[in-house]
Order: sequence, then C-alpha cells, then structure tokens
Amino acid sequence: MNSTWSIIQSFQGFLQEGWQKSNFSNPTEIQEKAVPLIFEGKDVIAQSPTGTGKTLAYLLPILTKIDPNRKEAQTLILASSRELVMQILEEVRIWSEGSGIERAALIGGANVKRQLDKLKKKPQVIVGTPGRIVELINMKKLKIHEVKTVVFDEGDQLFSNEHVKAVDQILKATMRDKQVLVFSATVGEEVEEKAKARMNDPEVIKAQVDEKLPASIDHVYIVCEERDKITTLKKLMNTGPYRLLTFSNNINELSSLAAKLEYDGVNVGVLHRDTTKQERETAIQQFRDGKTSLLLATDVASRGLDVKGLTHVVQLEVPKDEEQYIHRAGRTGRAGAEGTVVSIVTEFEVDRLLKIGEKLSITFEKKRLYKGQLIR
Repeated sequence: MNSTWSIIQSFQGFLQEGWQKSNFSNPTEIQEKAVPLIFEGKDVIAQSPTGTGKTLAYLLPILTKIDPNRKEAQTLILASSRELVMQILEEVRIWSEGSGIERAALIGGANVKRQLDKLKKKPQVIVGTPGRIVELINMKKLKIHEVKTVVFDEGDQLFSNEHVKAVDQILKATMRDKQVLVFSATVGEEVEEKAKARMNDPEVIKAQVDEKLPASIDHVYIVCEERDKITTLKKLMNTGPYRLLTFSNNINELSSLAAKLEYDGVNVGVLHRDTTKQERETAIQQFRDGKTSLLLATDVASRGLDVKGLTHVVQLEVPKDEEQYIHRAGRTGRAGAEGTVVSIVTEFEVDRLLKIGEKLSITFEKKRLYKGQLIR
C-alpha cells in the first residue's frame, strides 16, 4: 500500500482535493494493485468485483498524465452500455474538477449533432460505446490518432463477438505506442487471451475471493414452492420502504413476472436484452428516483447499473456460480453501506445455494416472512 499511497499523494492538486472531498482513507485492493502499474505506463488486465473502485483505479493515474493545454483526445474509455458510459463520465467530471480537462460522451442512440458539438470543444477524455465511436471515426468527425491510453471497462463484454470487430478498428486508429487497460468484474480465459493479443506484455491482476463482498451485506434465503415465488416477492416488498433489484436468468420468466405484478397493481421496471433503449432509460431513472421500488433484470442487462442506496438484491433462483452471485450481490452494500441479498429458492435449490456460500466464505441465514416482517 505504501507505494500506491505515495503515488496518490504525488498526484496533481485537483486529484488531491478530490480524494480529500471523497473522505477516502486508504486505496482499495484493486487500486493498490493497479495504480502503480498504470502510473508506470504498463498495460494491465484487472479483475475485481463490482463496487470495489475499479473506475478510480484507472482514472486517477490517467487523469494526472493528461495535458489540458493539448486540445485533442488523449484518453479513450470504452464501455458496452449507455448507463456505464454516463457513470464513468460523471466520475471523470468529479475527479477532473478544476483541472481544465474537457470530456465528452459518445453513445449510440443519442443525437449525433449534439455529440459533434461536444467534439468541437476538443475534449481530452472521450467515453463511449464502440459502435458510435466507430461511426464517428468513419465520418471523419472523431480523430483519435493522438490517443495514448485506451481503457476497456467491463472488458468481458467488449471482447465479445458483438463488439470485437469495432474494438479492433478503434485500436487501429489510435497511436501504435499506446497503453491499453482492461478492467472487468470477471475475466475468463477466452477474454484474457483476446485482450493479451491486443496488448503489449500486460500485467494481470485479480482481487482475492475473500475480499469480494463487504461484511456490511447480509445473505439470507427464503424457502417456498416454485409457484409461490411471486407472492413471496410481493410480501418482501411490503416489509419496508425498500428498493429491490431482482434478478432472474430467464427473459420469458422475467416478462411473465412483470406482467403478473403489473396486473396486481405493482409498478415495476424491466431490464433485459429485448428492452428498448427508451424503456431501459425510463425504468432505470424511475428506480433511481424512487418512483418504482422494484426493478427486474437479467445479469447482462444490468451491466454497469449503479443505484445509490440500493437496499436489497433479490434472486428468484440460485445463480449458476459464485461469480454470478458476486456480480449480483455487489450491487448493494457499497461504500460501507448496509445491504441485504435475499435468495427466494425451493427446497431443491437450497443445497446449491449453500455450496456457493461455502466457496465464497459467506454464511446464509434462513428466514421467513411473518406478519410483514422477515424473521428467523
């Protein structure tokens, strides 16, 4: 930690002020591992769970190297979803305050003319989705030949077949001697191989399993019949003024569940691959604003979703593995806040859930709903 801490303390004044305002005490594990390597200019593949400070792990060393007097793109940050792009852009705004560094978000489905107007300000930091970045490069409206750092946030998504062609076109348009950083909550062998093929001798760093989930999260499960899961979810909603992010593995089941809940007068938001961009934006915004207290989602559709004050994560079946559990559970209990993960399972699913708990060194507590309360 000493080397990382000394590096952070050597950052420019605007970053020092940002750190003090944030009330952070020490770097997180991923920051401790990644910051010195990125500061040295090395390529990095970093795996760390959601909510552990990955964005700052690459932003801090990147921002301190940007020259605000050079009116051209110097850093390009790629993300697969609009929501994640906007979250990253907000972090750039917060941490570059007072530095003179300009930023711009370039996302698919948004007004192109408005984005072109932003590019006229010659932003040093570009955050965008691969499709829109490629579109603007082809239109010769975006020049990234002076970009010296490229970041892939949620790299497992960006190196999928859907995006990899665009990724290669973007990398080809940047400086040959550039720094490439890949960050993700999960990095499988295939993703790691694809990333390494496009990088220069990268350092691979991973967070430890036992540090993935904060102690402020409670892990509980409720046993019921399959046919009673919807009723149990509704009862759980009535136990308090909570906001519940609820996961299901099946799109059809998710849509059916939403229809049944809406029929019963429950206002819900839905996120899955067939949700339109407008529907998605509305669902997320209403959930963030507290206009809806229940958001139903698949894992892929929830990528990059960060809702402050999220009290509960609910699972309507056992996740396929511990990585999926971590991805879901990490949405709550952030920055030391309390959170609860509730798994609504059948008797046949309990053993699988408990085995995941053993692998993650977490203890599940069996509870039941009684007179509007969650009790033992």
